[in-house]
Amino acid sequence: MTDATSPTVEPTGAAPVPPAAKPRPQRITPVLALAALLAAAGIGAFAWTTHQRMRALEQELVRRQQDAQGQVTESRVIAKQAQDAAREALAKATLLEARVAEAALQRSQLEELIQSLSRSRDENLVVDIEAGLRVALQQSTLTGSAEPVVAALKSADERLARVNQPRLAGVRRAVARDLDRVKAVAVADLPTLIIKLDEAVRMVDDLPLLAAEPRAAEPAKPSRAITRGSASAPQPAASAASAAADWSSAGRAWAQTVWDEVRSLLRVTRIDQPDAMLLAPEQSWFLRENLKLRLLNARLALLSRQFDTVQTDLQAAQAAIDRYADRHARRTAALSELVRGVASQARQAGVPRPDETLAALAAAAAGR
Repeated sequence: MTDATSPTVEPTGAAPVPPAAKPRPQRITPVLALAALLAAAGIGAFAWTTHQRMRALEQELVRRQQDAQGQVTESRVIAKQAQDAAREALAKATLLEARVAEAALQRSQLEELIQSLSRSRDENLVVDIEAGLRVALQQSTLTGSAEPVVAALKSADERLARVNQPRLAGVRRAVARDLDRVKAVAVADLPTLIIKLDEAVRMVDDLPLLAAEPRAAEPAKPSRAITRGSASAPQPAASAASAAADWSSAGRAWAQTVWDEVRSLLRVTRIDQPDAMLLAPEQSWFLRENLKLRLLNARLALLSRQFDTVQTDLQAAQAAIDRYADRHARRTAALSELVRGVASQARQAGVPRPDETLAALAAAAAGR
């Protein structure tokens, strides 16, 4: 601040100012001094305030720097923890990937095992069905009945239905067709025919013959009137009318007895087979035995499936029945009907082979 009382320094080389142009020297008044003092005090206060603000700002900066350093340290710790967690997560992810890969491998192996087991089960089923059919064919050949083949085909169809495999659908269709074809064939039921022949053999003993010996007439029972007359003979008659009635009843009974005896001496019979009457009554036993032998021979031939021999023996037995037996008797009709029924059913009929099912089983076993 320039003092007002100091002399004015004129610049070097300046043009001289005329004396009339110089200002008058001014005095420093108290007002100006007070203003200067106030200005200096304001400047000092402002400087102090600024210094305080700068100090507070420095403290705030230091505090914030410390906080920032703490946060940085904490961030470093958190970052380190995050890095450790990331490493652990990466390790866990790697382990999980390894386990997933192992589980996928085990699953593929398990699927292969299940498929192999399924294939082996289907193969075992195919082998069992084929073996059962072949055993049934052997039994059918031995017995001459289609029941073993029908039972084997039904069992195979039930087992295939329980498995329900698409690759075995063709086998099931073949089984159904073979089953229908076997059922359509009329095959002799040998056990039933044998039972019928046994029944025919038992009926021969009661077969009524034309040349059989007549049964002895049963002795006539004494009439009630005679019994009463004999019982009342020692006693005196009660009345003449009752005695006459008793003697009349006794006479009629005696006349009936005499007539029965006379009628038994003569028989009138129509003979359609004269040879049957030439058979002596005592030879009927041999006739019955020969008829039994014919039926038993037919039974043995039926067991050995010699149907021609069966027909020959049954025809001979039927001819003997027609010739020597009483056709009007019910036992003769029953025996004749039984023999004719066996002869009509004992026919040669081969059991059809389930070739279509066997071919389908072979194709399924080959994997086609």
